[in-house]
Amino acid sequence: MRKAGGQLETTEVLSIFHDEVLAANTTAFVQLMQHIKGIDEKHSTVIMVQVENEVGLLGDSRDGSNAANKLFNEPVPKAVVDIFSNDEERSKLHKSLRFNLGSDTVPSAAANASWAAYFEPLSLPRIEELFMAYHYALYLESVASAGKAIYPLPLYTNVWQNMPNAETTSASGGNTPGEYPSGGGVPHVLDIWQLFAPTLSFIAPDTYLNDYEQCCRDYSHRGQPLMIPEQRRDAFGARRIWSALGTYHALCTAPFGIDTLEPADCAFTPHYALLRQTQAHVLRAHANPGSSVGFFFDDFPAGSTDPSPPVTTTFGEWDLTISRSFVFGHPSAGYGMVITTDNEKFLLVGQGFQVSFRSRKKSATFSGILSFLEKEVVDEETGEMRTCRVLNGDETQSGRVCIMPSDSPDYGDFPICITIPARTRIAEAVPYFLEE
Repeated sequence: MRKAGGQLETTEVLSIFHDEVLAANTTAFVQLMQHIKGIDEKHSTVIMVQVENEVGLLGDSRDGSNAANKLFNEPVPKAVVDIFSNDEERSKLHKSLRFNLGSDTVPSAAANASWAAYFEPLSLPRIEELFMAYHYALYLESVASAGKAIYPLPLYTNVWQNMPNAETTSASGGNTPGEYPSGGGVPHVLDIWQLFAPTLSFIAPDTYLNDYEQCCRDYSHRGQPLMIPEQRRDAFGARRIWSALGTYHALCTAPFGIDTLEPADCAFTPHYALLRQTQAHVLRAHANPGSSVGFFFDDFPAGSTDPSPPVTTTFGEWDLTISRSFVFGHPSAGYGMVITTDNEKFLLVGQGFQVSFRSRKKSATFSGILSFLEKEVVDEETGEMRTCRVLNGDETQSGRVCIMPSDSPDYGDFPICITIPARTRIAEAVPYFLEE
């Protein structure tokens, strides 16, 4: 690796630019897949496999060895040039990569240009990051394809995220290639990974300090499945899984280090319990894109600005506004999911939020709530539910909103407990409208 003043320093990181490393790694991965197949094929305990962890180079924007230098100074491979010189392919690139290029026009370098010459509008570290991404993708494609030929489980790799406008730390990295692992599948080189490592079923983000929902959007790029293999394990992180699962149809949200917590002390325990109960409904929503939305509302100190604005969405003929649940005192955190199957009935799952409905018909002069029923799941496999309570005016602000209260609503100085504590955290709402 290249240090200040142009000094080279040998590190313990294996270079991907030598055939011996690839051969050894491929042999090891093939052996692993043979072992998994041999002991688990009849049971399917292992449902997917991660190929490498947080790929990339820390400490430099690219490998500084002679083997890497030779490839960097050779012409950009035709397969890469074809992506950037084709208008249709360029239009599919992630917006952050197009932004880094600084232009939607084709690079003007002559044929057979080196990496630095071809991508001249980019800064040198960004060019070197693209170079590393391409070669890391080829490397993992070779390893992954050999393993998948033995046992065709879904394969993926995970990504240590860059941190725009953040102070660099040893744990979070920064926004310069090398401060975070250069060449890993961050959003602005994600296309390279998706195109040159097609054996990987998806590229998966580790998300701790980044904007969670933006991360979900980024890693749904090109229609790939979203899976979050590492995220925060606290209540802040637990609330966010509802957005990943409800809006972005994530396959999985995995809190890092959850195995070191007792269930009673783990913020995810009540969330996973509710997801287990409603799994049939959540999975049906995943099979019908556009039939669900997930959301979260974070804690905030009394007297300060609410950091979580209302969520607005549309299902069929209805506009929905989802906000924190009404309380007389200070509102609590909230989370949940709204699911519809026929755009007439809405399943509300979660707590600490409320939903209002407005008909989209121009002739509608009034929109309200026809029924609001607290539900309990009686068969988790099928999703069959029974009605526990009929919720009326006090629970809907006289028919204006469906309130899914938190565990401990703050009544402030008002002595009447209109907003009751959460019970099942599951309800069914049917809105209606009047028209002239």
